[in-house]
Amino acid sequence: MLRCGPGVWSAYAIWASLLVLSERKCETGMSPYVLVFAEAFTITLVLTPIVRAGALRAGLVYMPNSRTVHTRPMPVLGGAAIFAGFLTVILHRVGLGHDMLGLLVGGAIVFAVGVRDDVRELPALPKFLGQLAAAVAAVWLGVRIEFVTNPFGPGMIYLGWWGIPVTLFWILALTNVVNFLDGLDGLAAGVSSIAAFALFSVAASRGQAFAASLAVALAGCAVGFLPFNFNPAKIFMGDAGAMFLGFAIAVISVEGALKGAATIALAIPMFALGVPIIDTAFAIARRVHNGTPFYQADKDHIHHRLLAKGFSHRGAVILIYLVSGVLASCAVLMARVHATATLYLVLAIVAGAAMAGLSRPRGARGVHSRANAGTHTHVPHGQA
Repeated sequence: MLRCGPGVWSAYAIWASLLVLSERKCETGMSPYVLVFAEAFTITLVLTPIVRAGALRAGLVYMPNSRTVHTRPMPVLGGAAIFAGFLTVILHRVGLGHDMLGLLVGGAIVFAVGVRDDVRELPALPKFLGQLAAAVAAVWLGVRIEFVTNPFGPGMIYLGWWGIPVTLFWILALTNVVNFLDGLDGLAAGVSSIAAFALFSVAASRGQAFAASLAVALAGCAVGFLPFNFNPAKIFMGDAGAMFLGFAIAVISVEGALKGAATIALAIPMFALGVPIIDTAFAIARRVHNGTPFYQADKDHIHHRLLAKGFSHRGAVILIYLVSGVLASCAVLMARVHATATLYLVLAIVAGAAMAGLSRPRGARGVHSRANAGTHTHVPHGQA
């Protein structure tokens, strides 16, 4: 029997709470969503050890080095289980319609780019161009932010052609935020599931069955992967999984905006991912200030600083889970009382900045994100 760490049960608790909140206002009933979640969870749970065995046989592993937190070769491509689980559930439960093309085509592109990077590391520019191609494909197929709620009065603001660059930026930003977040066991999967649950709760309460089904399916896949990824991890999701999760969250939130939730739908992932968003912004500013390329990884991300301050691996991950859960819950509750998105963003900025500003003890050694800096090395089967 699988042994699930505390982070897995924390994700379950957050999921159950959001389901209860949504059930009170969702007119369509919760049983279809529970089935979607259960199917996504089960398929990913079953596929992950199969993918792990295949990665070991092929010698696709991350080798430990001085910049990583793991101490033994670790199989990668866990993102294949997440992607396959999501695709299977969506085709079975939702169906292949025109509204799905942007998510599926763009998701397939960003997943393929991630697989290529996991097998043999890509330079920053080709990797970014692959992400851009996925975002352009999604926009071309109808994923577009056209209206946002007016935070200063009634009505909506029509973006016109500005909706295209805004949507591209939104998709690229969330894709990379989740990818940068994947630095500790279970961190990206857990925080992504929190964001997906929050999107589901708001969409379900507003009767947006399509967006709610997509969000709860993505949450099921992320939670289904956690038993194998929470510390001590048995497999990494790699860039293929992290970039796909970020891309999917971005597209699903845009789908919610298209159906009327507008700024609220876009604010949900900004809240749930508030900590990594602010951490990423601080990291880019820090690297530019130090005269290093903004995409060059360093040892000063929030999870590195928490480890340096004495938190255990699990403790650092669970703390970020809790902060993300609180921010996501605030966004969900405030969406129900029609509060303005401006207040949401202020809360996210304050909380994220507080965590990102944790000082690193002098002389403490940081650790580097394995997801973005791990060495991709082929080793004979059995050495992992």
